[in-house]
Amino acid sequence: MPDETLTAEEIQRHYDAALDSVTVITDLMALDSRDDEQTASVARNVEHLQIMVAKDYWTNAQDLAPLNAAITAGS
Repeated sequence: MPDETLTAEEIQRHYDAALDSVTVITDLMALDSRDDEQTASVARNVEHLQIMVAKDYWTNAQDLAPLNAAITAGS
C-alpha cells in the first residue's frame, strides 16, 4: 500500500525525527557499555529507522545514508 502524499514540510519533519533517532543510536553506541534501558532504546530507534527508510515518500532532498549507517551500527 503506497504511503499517502505528504507535503515537503511533512517529509522534512519525518526526516528530522529520523535524524533524532540517528543521534540517539550514535550517542548510545559510543558508550563503553549500555544498561538494559539504553540497549532497549537503541533497539527501538533502530526499528524506527528501519520503518522510516522503507517509506516511499523520500525525495532527493533527504540523504538516507546516515539512517542506514545508524541501523547498521545499532544492530
